[in-house]
Amino acid sequence: MITPQQDRDFPYWLLIVLAVGGYLFWQVVADDLYSDVLRTLSKGIKITLFVTIIGFALAASIGLGLALMSMSRWIVVRQTARLYIEVVRGVPIIVLLLYVAFVLAPLLVAGFNLVIEGLGFDPIRNRDFSMLWRAVIALTIGYSAFIAEVFRAGLQSVDKGQIEAAEALGLGKWHRFRHIIFPQAFRRILPPLGNDFIAMVKDSSLVSVLGVLDVTQAGKVTAAGNFRYFETYNVVALIYLTMTIGLSLALRRLERHLRQKTPDH
Repeated sequence: MITPQQDRDFPYWLLIVLAVGGYLFWQVVADDLYSDVLRTLSKGIKITLFVTIIGFALAASIGLGLALMSMSRWIVVRQTARLYIEVVRGVPIIVLLLYVAFVLAPLLVAGFNLVIEGLGFDPIRNRDFSMLWRAVIALTIGYSAFIAEVFRAGLQSVDKGQIEAAEALGLGKWHRFRHIIFPQAFRRILPPLGNDFIAMVKDSSLVSVLGVLDVTQAGKVTAAGNFRYFETYNVVALIYLTMTIGLSLALRRLERHLRQKTPDH
């Protein structure tokens, strides 16, 4: 948790980052080699952002559902959610990527073909299921388990007295969740949720093992072609740092705004 004193600290670290980043950006502008590398890598930025945004949106939706399941009054529902969360959290993301791409995806295609062939349609080929979407599915599965725990902790942190007061006023479960529980929980889970989003930006680089042309894969291909590894990976690192530090600053600003708007009593 960020204390008020830490919140008022002058960001000397940011000056260092801006100085180094400014130098690298100047190199990109002034040096033709850096400029060519950036133009090549920029094609992968869209893929990185697409994988991150779609994967995180799906993971957050599934994670919220898993959190609610883990708080259910029915033991079968609770244990089903726990089974999913514990198993998925125990598998490294890169292993999950490979498993989804080369085991789960072919099984899904085979199952889909059984259905459509029964309806008289032509089957699809395994290669028609793009590696991009296999990567999105893998990141969604992996991060949904971690996000579920973030949501669960946030929802359980809401004071029970407020929930009981809402019940006494005659509010139904949905209205209690929408107007009382979730708004308070969201303010508390925003920092860890933001950290997970930034982590997914970085972990999206793992999709390069599937040949998806994100920033990392574009950097590998470029470096293999020009043999200028130092310059190429400097630009790769600069792109990721720009995205992650920019997101971190934006989330910190949003967190500060929410604290000022709805201070704790």
